[in-house]
Amino acid sequence: MLAIFLKTLPFFAIIGLGYWAGRTRFFTQEATAYLTKFVFFFALSAMLFRFSANLSLGEVIDWQVIFAYLAGTLLVYALATASALWRGQGMAHAAVEAQSASIGNVGFLGIPMMILLFGEGALKPNMLVLCVDLIVFSSLIVILLNAARDGRMSLRIFGTIGMGLLKNPMIVAICSGLTWSALKLPIPDPMQSFLTLLGGAATPGALFAIGASLASKSAERLSVASWISFCKLVVHPAAVAVFALYVFDVSGFDAAVIIVASALPVAGNVFMLAQHYGVAPQRVSAAILVSTAVSIVTVSLVASWVSVLIN
Repeated sequence: MLAIFLKTLPFFAIIGLGYWAGRTRFFTQEATAYLTKFVFFFALSAMLFRFSANLSLGEVIDWQVIFAYLAGTLLVYALATASALWRGQGMAHAAVEAQSASIGNVGFLGIPMMILLFGEGALKPNMLVLCVDLIVFSSLIVILLNAARDGRMSLRIFGTIGMGLLKNPMIVAICSGLTWSALKLPIPDPMQSFLTLLGGAATPGALFAIGASLASKSAERLSVASWISFCKLVVHPAAVAVFALYVFDVSGFDAAVIIVASALPVAGNVFMLAQHYGVAPQRVSAAILVSTAVSIVTVSLVASWVSVLIN
């Protein structure tokens, strides 16, 4: 436990540094937004493309991993939705709470942390987790929020979802890399160096951006935020562990990666969606703040527990 905690501590130290920079206004919200854009559109995309270009589609797709993660996440999604509806919340608020309880920071925090804990081999299952989050659950919340707002389903929603996926740089980077691999094109040395250098900025940039963005988050409605954080940090990895280890035939290594990925704190893009639709942004803000702070300990605990799966 202590060894893994010390491994992950530098990650949270950089997040803390970013938080300090944001709180003291040394790093403004505008600067944070531009740093996030750089990481999202360039650094992280370069890392994902480089890795994908060295894999074949057959190596990446593992339906056992996909189904195990999807089943565990759907279970938590349903639990959080039922809890919100039981408390008298409308469908829009329930959808936002469920998204917060089941979607973690797999891109900005998960990718660099999985590489540190498990090596580059962890990128494959982590990419599958990322794709499920982006394709299934990012689409689901848009459908639910639009249906709750308009009172009906519209085909226009699916066009919006499709365009959103096509414009998402992570999806584009993964698909482009796999296409490059399928065409059996070599990566020239200058291009390899360029991707490695640019991708190397993803880890510190993403962690600093997470911390700086947290500085603008509020800690209102702590009871709800605590429940959401409990679902995300404890229930979600437990549910994924049950499906990965006892229902589906997932290898020990891949199971360890997707369980730890499930233990990551609430993703920042949930706040952006909540803010865009005007549905409980303060609630999501508090959940991100609480879950990120608590995850300093819980992620290390989960990683220590799953380490026996790969030893």
